[in-house]
Amino acid sequence: MSNVAYFSEVTAEQQSYTDESQLKTHYDSKNKIGWYMMKGAPRPSYTKRLLSDIDNFYQAVKKEMADTNGEKYDYIVLGSVVEGVFSLGGDLNLFSHNIRSKDRHSMMEYTRLSIDLVYQNMTHLGENLTTISLIQGEALGGGFESAISSNIVVAERGSKIGLPEVMFNLFPGMGAFSVLSRKIGVAAAEKMILSGCLYTAEQLYDMGVVDILAEEGDGELAIYRYIKSAQKNMNSYRAMRQVKDICNQVSYQELIDIGEVWADAAMKLSEKDLRMMERLVRRQSSREYS
Repeated sequence: MSNVAYFSEVTAEQQSYTDESQLKTHYDSKNKIGWYMMKGAPRPSYTKRLLSDIDNFYQAVKKEMADTNGEKYDYIVLGSVVEGVFSLGGDLNLFSHNIRSKDRHSMMEYTRLSIDLVYQNMTHLGENLTTISLIQGEALGGGFESAISSNIVVAERGSKIGLPEVMFNLFPGMGAFSVLSRKIGVAAAEKMILSGCLYTAEQLYDMGVVDILAEEGDGELAIYRYIKSAQKNMNSYRAMRQVKDICNQVSYQELIDIGEVWADAAMKLSEKDLRMMERLVRRQSSREYS
């Protein structure tokens, strides 16, 4: 089931893009799912506009949960409407500008915005719901970080996923190590980050990073299958989510402390590092995204 087919076939409440919005939301009332699908512009990355749109969606979900006694949502699903791309990560163009301007304050401001959303996703917005990421295509850098912050990670076969920040002498500073070290161990997480390698969804499923491996084009279907299974044993699934919350706790302060290290490291990048970062921006900009 493709994104196009999904949105055309399911009858539910829907909010389309406004002129400035970089997020499309869709509510499936039958299964109590809130879908929020990204389309960052001018590149499919985490612009400040997109971060703001996601935060607005989160606040709306929290309000609706409060207004309905916690009954409105059982799941929220993060995905993308960009063909072949989940997210290319952080706004490298903005990073380059701030570093050249020696504007650490702005770098940390962006970091805090990102961490706020990652933490809320990790903790399922403080609500009795489950967060799910759907990777269909490339999920790089901050895109990978945001995906693995969900309670459940679904990825389609053939998706390319990785943390390439080491290419420009930096590291992913908004949750990757915190999540990966708890999922696959400290040594494996460090190796993944420092290698800068891209992985397939199949490889990450075998490593335990991806929870559900779907056939290409069947990501949404895999989510509905998971939900159908969970609904049969809802008490068990919810209890296990609570157990994982207890055993794999990541504090907000931990993320902020790592973010401070990231901002300091970013301000030390050399001219060579910045040229590499800007080369990646140009490469992203030269591609066409429908």
